[in-house]
Amino acid sequence: MTVRAATGWLAGRVILLFARFITAVHPVWAGVAPGQGQRVYFANHTSNGDFVLIWAVLPEGLRLRTRPVAAADYWLTSPLRRFIGQDVFKAVLIERRPEMRVEDPVGQMVAALDGGASLILFPEGTRNTTDAPLLPFRSGLFHLASARPEVDLVPVHIHNLNSVMPKGEVIPVPLICTVTFGAALHLRPGEDKQTFLDRARAALLDLSGRKET
Repeated sequence: MTVRAATGWLAGRVILLFARFITAVHPVWAGVAPGQGQRVYFANHTSNGDFVLIWAVLPEGLRLRTRPVAAADYWLTSPLRRFIGQDVFKAVLIERRPEMRVEDPVGQMVAALDGGASLILFPEGTRNTTDAPLLPFRSGLFHLASARPEVDLVPVHIHNLNSVMPKGEVIPVPLICTVTFGAALHLRPGEDKQTFLDRARAALLDLSGRKET
């Protein structure tokens, strides 16, 4: 193991312990068990720490091969963020600005899956700072399901993290958080994009226990 890799591993352990200490996070495997199969965990997005909590509750063997899909324009803006994104979490870094892209985002995610990784994905595409339980889903989850229909798509609801780390705050507030895993989904034969996205969004909404008004 190189010095950089060792430093990344150690930093990951520190982040893991800190996240568990601050949030006392615990998993609820409501619809699926923590298995060895390849998965795309798709979750609600209210904080920059969302993927950390999902990562923190996975068994170590799964955690080591699960990569978050994250915004390159956030994680590459400073040497520290770059180190955390690339060396600690091994994130699949997606450029959100179309005019700046040199790679296809779906192609990047498919390549990660083909390399043996599982993924953590936020299909809302941006942090939800509204009163709505979920923002509309963007199309990436559908294109990923179309490209690799055999991969399990697991809805994951993160509860309470937006209260621990509100947008704009740098000091977390200790609160108990829960990460709930629902039943896996797959793209159905002939299912169109909007029908699939509505079904996936409904599955995640069900885990939240909230209803849309």
